[in-house]
Amino acid sequence: MKGDHKRAAIAALVLLSCGCASAGARSGRVAPAPGGAAGVPAARRDAHEQLNVVLWVQSSAEFWAVATATYNSAQVVLDQALNDKSWSAALEQSGGFENLPPAVILDLDETVLDNSPAQAQLVQEDTIYGQEMWSAWVEQKAATAIPGAQSFIATAEKKGVRVFFITNRTAAEQRATLENLAALGIRASDDTVLCPGENGWTSDKTARRIEIAKSYRVLLLVGDDMNDFINTGMLTPADRVALAKQHGDRWGKSWILLPNAMYGSWERAVYAGLTNDAEILQKKRQQLKGFRQR
Repeated sequence: MKGDHKRAAIAALVLLSCGCASAGARSGRVAPAPGGAAGVPAARRDAHEQLNVVLWVQSSAEFWAVATATYNSAQVVLDQALNDKSWSAALEQSGGFENLPPAVILDLDETVLDNSPAQAQLVQEDTIYGQEMWSAWVEQKAATAIPGAQSFIATAEKKGVRVFFITNRTAAEQRATLENLAALGIRASDDTVLCPGENGWTSDKTARRIEIAKSYRVLLLVGDDMNDFINTGMLTPADRVALAKQHGDRWGKSWILLPNAMYGSWERAVYAGLTNDAEILQKKRQQLKGFRQR
């Protein structure tokens, strides 16, 4: 799911997760996680919390298959959206869009760009996200592409669809991000990569979707976090599930969701209001639903 956010905290994982990112709410990189401000040593953490999920992303055939299948499905839906002038993926888009030129909106981190090496570094160093480490990763411009992303973007462009990226990587990270995308053969520019901090935009992606919807018919939204599709604000986990169900007819159609258990707004909802790392881990454990053996 920059992926939204992402001006908050990050450090997420499967079942108990932890993540990383850069300013905003996770749907793209996220803001500093508890304890890890620039120049301050990040808190120590048991690497086991992230180990399985990072290994799954980096080594499993299953992750490759599900990401590829998701983008393959997106290509099929793209044709349906192009041919149906009443189709729009953006809740922010109201009437009068039928004859606007078509566009798709994608998140970047864990949607187009694979930042699992940054997550793996957290595991190797037994630590949590820190801005200094994240900035160093961005400047390397070494992120590879999520399976299926390059093919989907190329297909959309061939069909005359404008491709936009709404990310919560900061404006200061935009140059390195554009160079990273170029290295992957993905065309992007200051005009198509929309960051918080530009034009008064915040980590909430709503205003940026509105801006695109003024001039384009938005065919698909593609992301790894709920906030890539609709603002979840300070909703509880249960309320987030209810909101997802409210828009159940959009998932897999106009809303295309990539898997990301490493970090995201889902995690921050679990420990909302907490900043102490030990308390956050305790809160996560309290949320698990097990069973009693007889």
